[in-house]
Amino acid sequence: MKRLRVGVLFGGKSGEHEVSVMSGRSMIQSLDPCKYEAIPIGISKEGKFVLGEAAQTALQRGLVESLPSHTVHPGLGEEMGEAWSHLSPNVTPAHHVKYTTENHDTPKVDVIIPVLHGSYGEDGTMQGMLEMLGIPYVGSGVLASALCMDKIAMKQLFSAHGFPQVKYMSVLRSEWENDSQVVERRIEETLGYPCFVKPANLGSSVGISKVTERNRLHEAMQLAARYDRRLIIEQGLQVREIEIAVLGNDNPQTSVPGEVIPAGEFYDYNAKYISGESELLIPAPMSDAQRQEVQEIAIAAYRAADCAGLARIDFFIEKNTGKVYLNEINTMPGFTQYSMYPKLWEATGMGYAELVDRLIQLALERFEEQKRKLTDFALPGQSVSTSAEN
Repeated sequence: MKRLRVGVLFGGKSGEHEVSVMSGRSMIQSLDPCKYEAIPIGISKEGKFVLGEAAQTALQRGLVESLPSHTVHPGLGEEMGEAWSHLSPNVTPAHHVKYTTENHDTPKVDVIIPVLHGSYGEDGTMQGMLEMLGIPYVGSGVLASALCMDKIAMKQLFSAHGFPQVKYMSVLRSEWENDSQVVERRIEETLGYPCFVKPANLGSSVGISKVTERNRLHEAMQLAARYDRRLIIEQGLQVREIEIAVLGNDNPQTSVPGEVIPAGEFYDYNAKYISGESELLIPAPMSDAQRQEVQEIAIAAYRAADCAGLARIDFFIEKNTGKVYLNEINTMPGFTQYSMYPKLWEATGMGYAELVDRLIQLALERFEEQKRKLTDFALPGQSVSTSAEN
């Protein structure tokens, strides 16, 4: 049986670069060598691509470093390499690169797994390039990726569908820099304390602060503004943090819900990836009614955003009232062996390797579905091509 060539993209121009490298390492280790030929493709923080030994070194070190231009082509076939070279000045055309597989061919990937978290990877940019190049890839398309990456746009979608969510407000960095006192007073009057200040387009809790009093608000806004021009501020409630994994394309399914017990005041970057003291309860202790509610909302939100492949959907349950709030959709959640998404599916009965198999299958199925779209249009009396192109 011919092995599928699977390109695993990791790293990237994002504050979540290191998390992405960890996810890429776990993903590659899980690929069955009898079924797949893994092609690791690292992206440095400067946006340069590295392949081969350099990519393997990056996986071991946990950081993708830029290399001279003649080493940065991802080696995905001459046609793709030419197209990619026109899209990015960092890439050398394929016919200039000496890279062969066991069959002594120029490698052409069958599918890409973009385990890129945050900006320039999870936000529709990479998905758009892969669409243009006609390459199947794991996960949501351009629309869902961009929509769910921007917390403000995502919450506007939730409002349009009537999903329950905590109170929030949005602020432009320029608004805050022009008159911080007016903005801070508006935050106090609209939301009060405690509140959470976040960059709109980032994940892994990078740039997020919990603010409990006025003298901490300015510092929190300044931190979030370092990462994005759009900021979101959310009302802080006494809540439990519930997460649920979704898998599928047009007919998604959900895992059992899990609960995060953060090591600190909230589930920040340190609590997620460094301290190791946060607790994950899988399945989450909750009533049957609450479990059914979060599963139903998760499916509805997944479909509303037109997600595909996978997503982790996060909820809050207010401790005093038991009310459920939809928080956010993560279209490419952390994918280490210890991340919540694969652990939720493991508790549901699907192991890590089987999960990756399923994601690849979903990517190929979605690609075939996309190929059904016509790209030709004929005026009355003219003929139109019957072949569908992507």
